[in-house]
Amino acid sequence: MTSRLNFMREASARGHWLFGPLRQNSKIYGQTIIAAIIVNLLGLVSSFFIMTVYDRVLPNQAMESLVVLTVGVLIAYIFDFTLKSLRGYFIDIAGQRLDATVGSRVFDNLISMRLDSRAGSTGAIAGLVKEFENLRDFFSSATLVAIVDLPFIFLFIGVIALLGGPIALVPLIGVFGALVVGLIVQPVIMRRTRDAMAEGHLKNSVLIETLAGLETVKTVAAADMMRRRWRDGVLKQAKISTVGRFFNQFAVNAAAFAQQFSQAGVVVIGVILVSANQITMGGLIAAVILTGRAMAPLGQVASLLSRVSGAFESYRSLDRLMTAQSEVEPDREYLARPKLKGKIEFREVSFTYPGETKRALDEVSFTIEPGERVAVLGKNGSGKSTIIRQITGIYQPTEGSVLVDDTDIRQIRPTDLRSNIGAVLQDVCLFSGSIKENITLGLEGISDEAVLHAAKIAGVHDFVGSSSAGYDQRLAERG
Repeated sequence: MTSRLNFMREASARGHWLFGPLRQNSKIYGQTIIAAIIVNLLGLVSSFFIMTVYDRVLPNQAMESLVVLTVGVLIAYIFDFTLKSLRGYFIDIAGQRLDATVGSRVFDNLISMRLDSRAGSTGAIAGLVKEFENLRDFFSSATLVAIVDLPFIFLFIGVIALLGGPIALVPLIGVFGALVVGLIVQPVIMRRTRDAMAEGHLKNSVLIETLAGLETVKTVAAADMMRRRWRDGVLKQAKISTVGRFFNQFAVNAAAFAQQFSQAGVVVIGVILVSANQITMGGLIAAVILTGRAMAPLGQVASLLSRVSGAFESYRSLDRLMTAQSEVEPDREYLARPKLKGKIEFREVSFTYPGETKRALDEVSFTIEPGERVAVLGKNGSGKSTIIRQITGIYQPTEGSVLVDDTDIRQIRPTDLRSNIGAVLQDVCLFSGSIKENITLGLEGISDEAVLHAAKIAGVHDFVGSSSAGYDQRLAERG
């Protein structure tokens, strides 16, 4: 209950990563609601048309009135068709804008996230990003239309009460019965959705790790181990999802039963009232039609509740990613340092990697002057790569300070810092694209002469220069 209250409070927050873009599309959603109101009001036309034909036109053989009524109904149907089409179009436009805006924010936040605040494996984080698709689907046409149509259930029941009096009690009982069942199974569905999502992230982590290290998996004959991990993840997720689908289908079946019960009950009670001359035959037929129209949204309530649970859990998972600490603090004013001379100074720097207890660096102090060449030697795990990560600001010191040109790097915007520092880490990752694009990665306006100069220094030109594709040779993922 508390988490739901927090969810609603954040809905009203300004600049929220999700609700801000939703608010920007409020006009489109408002137009959609207006269109939905008109469409549901036009849904009354068929029942009144049939009632009028049975009660007025047919007994009096008023064919001219039938023609007029038919023309009016056709016009109403055309408006209904047009508004439904526009309604779906507007919601799709809003969804497209939401996809572009929020999707960009999610990716930007992922890139700017501090590595020491990252929780979970690469596969788990990739699974979190995928949860955005659940949110996007929740705000799609089908879901929003179902939500907007729900209040009109009681409008149709009210019209049934005007036409047939006590007949309206039958669909009213059916509606409340279906809603009660849906609300009862909702906590179970929500819990199973959360558990299935967690298992899905673990399964996705196994997949990403296997694909990233497929050559190693084959070389060391670890295929059976990874296959076993994958199979266990699939079985656990399937078991959890099966229970969730059972309760979801139970709610769907309850809604279908309520719809059948209501229509049969309306016919039975309606026949009794017609025999007592309390309603007309046309009124009975109109009541049956309106009952079907009123109960139709109930068939979507169960799936709607399931989508609400999935969207809520996706929101919670994504919100943890979006609220992770960023390298660039939004309320902080950084020093503009587009050009750096290159003086590097460590002042009693200590650093411990997240989740570790042993220090990777312990009170390290040194100074490197501009133009000075320094070699740092040491065995594996001694902290050589950690020093590079500290200089580039990928990780910040646990204690002490790292200064570049006598300025603490925490005062320099990360983009300015890294555009002035060239670093090659121990594990180099190549990206899909051309060889030239990988050489100039992160840089703009680099001349071909500079690319060739760098390639010759690195020894790349020796085998790329003789290739027919040259520096335009396309590389696959990870090179």
